[in-house]
Amino acid sequence: MTATTTKTRVQTRTNTQAEISRGAVVSLATAGALVSTWAFASLAMAMVMTGGPISLVRAWAGAVMGI
Repeated sequence: MTATTTKTRVQTRTNTQAEISRGAVVSLATAGALVSTWAFASLAMAMVMTGGPISLVRAWAGAVMGI
């Protein structure tokens, strides 16, 4: 009885361009989510500190006009 050996060759093909694009999209989406969360938190805190949205608009207008 003789032993039989079989060699199998496996080739995987990865589309690196698609992987790079996917990574870029995920990175930009994460950065956008962080920036928008920071902006919302800053706006909410400004409203709390000035006493509401109307006071915030007055304070912003005063800062812009230099009053």
